[in-house]
Amino acid sequence: MSLKIAIIGSRGIPAKYGGFETFAEELSTRLVAKGYRVFVSCEGGYSEKIYSYKGVKLFYFPLKPFFRVIYETIYDIYSLIKSSLMCDCIYILGYGAGFFFFIPKIFRKKLIVNVDGMEWTRDKYNKLEKAILYCSEIFAVRFSDVIIADAFEIKKHIESAHGKNAVFIPYGVHVSEIQQWDPFKLKKITVENKEFKKLQSNSYYLVVARLEPENNIHVIIEGFLLANTNKKLLIIGNFLSLKYELIIKKLIIKYDAHDKVILAGAIYKKDLLNMLRQNCFIYFHGHSAGGTNPSLLEIMMMKNIIIAHDNEFNREVGGESVLYFKVSDDLKNRIQEVEKNVENYRELKDMAQKRVENNYHWEKIIYEYTELLKFMRHSI
Repeated sequence: MSLKIAIIGSRGIPAKYGGFETFAEELSTRLVAKGYRVFVSCEGGYSEKIYSYKGVKLFYFPLKPFFRVIYETIYDIYSLIKSSLMCDCIYILGYGAGFFFFIPKIFRKKLIVNVDGMEWTRDKYNKLEKAILYCSEIFAVRFSDVIIADAFEIKKHIESAHGKNAVFIPYGVHVSEIQQWDPFKLKKITVENKEFKKLQSNSYYLVVARLEPENNIHVIIEGFLLANTNKKLLIIGNFLSLKYELIIKKLIIKYDAHDKVILAGAIYKKDLLNMLRQNCFIYFHGHSAGGTNPSLLEIMMMKNIIIAHDNEFNREVGGESVLYFKVSDDLKNRIQEVEKNVENYRELKDMAQKRVENNYHWEKIIYEYTELLKFMRHSI
């Protein structure tokens, strides 16, 4: 009988464009293809529920989303109990519910945790929340049988701070089909800013992210506007807080930039999203917290010029194939340098793609996971 595995901690699959969701879909479907029986947890609130996706069994939290911090903790606790009853091995993404990682132990089940990043360093949390998250990390490390780090910097942190070994297995990247520019696809999407439907291939800079401080949306907007480029800035994603949304909108008003900055909201149609990613002039990646980010891997595979926030995680992934910024003036300078002579930077596109192909291809990553699961099976 094959090993039964639960992958929990994401919002669910099929994925839209969240990092954990993309990872959960890719890993679960590929493990099923290898003969494993895989279950994935999904948040409540879906208008139409499906219970099987490409051979992966799905189960749902019965409550619809409410106050996010509380909801996610309760959702994780429910998923830990449910998967402990159904499966042999549980793989949880993130450690927000680390205080409750003892639950699989009660049922004598094995627990793998992907720590993702140092959550307690995020600016969006107050001092009390940061303290709770750090304690949660301690409990997560204590109760887990295996700790996965998707970046070497995370592995080093776990081993130095907690004295416990972490296994380095990065995220893989999905190769998207080439999407030719089709302006009619833009007309099918409802976006308040009328400039959206006027976009043309290679006429805009692009950001795809959750709109929160750690993703440096405010820095990107200001740097872009300071560069005084004739191109547009298209931002795809939802705000996670009203406070940050007001900050961003005030910034746009300050620069009188409603015709320059397009807030498109979330776009979940993958063909349209990929068309916009593949045809942008430059892609901005502002993520500053966490480990390896799947969206960065994907955009590197799409052969784009990328300007990313300068931190150890992004440099580990991008190396010399990516340009970097810390503050808005840095970004302004990078934009002006590229626009002055874009031909000098075109080689970065091939460099980025080759870097991902050499280090983040799914075949290698799935092999590492199957080897880990073989080890887990023998220890059950």
